[in-house]
Amino acid sequence: MATTNFHDLLVRQVGHEFAASHQYVAVAVWFDGQDLPQLARHFYRQSLEERNHAMMMVRYLLDRNQALAVPEVGSVRNDFADVGEPLALALAQEQEVTDQIKALFAAARAEDDALGEQFMLWFLKEQVEEVASMTTLVNIASRADNLFDIENYLARERVGDGGHGRHGSAAPEAAGGSV
Repeated sequence: MATTNFHDLLVRQVGHEFAASHQYVAVAVWFDGQDLPQLARHFYRQSLEERNHAMMMVRYLLDRNQALAVPEVGSVRNDFADVGEPLALALAQEQEVTDQIKALFAAARAEDDALGEQFMLWFLKEQVEEVASMTTLVNIASRADNLFDIENYLARERVGDGGHGRHGSAAPEAAGGSV
């Protein structure tokens, strides 16, 4: 079966999602090492959510009988000077993923691939939520008087939910099941 631009972009996106998952593990480990358990917990959950996104894409490709070689994942950043750096990195990462998802949707539309277009709609909605919650976290951190204000905020408020409960029945199925 010949591949299309949408197919090629989607296979690459699987790699981007796994890379985001790895980066969020690195961020979570850094927060854990700084004795910031709420931030660590948040990013461990974010890592699982990104992994689930990759596996949703894998399931879609398998269900459409399309070729897939799981892409390599590059290196991650592990060292940060302060709490703001990993949060800014996470926000930039979510904004980049949003651009990637928009390009996938546009490619499906350009190829008159209604199934691909419909599949990407859920991810577009998800990215609006991801960017909004990461923007909120960056804003809270910039206004906090101390790190415990951020920790208390995360303990008190729901900033994302790690993909549990929010995805609901409209979410695409993940290959092997969601974690």
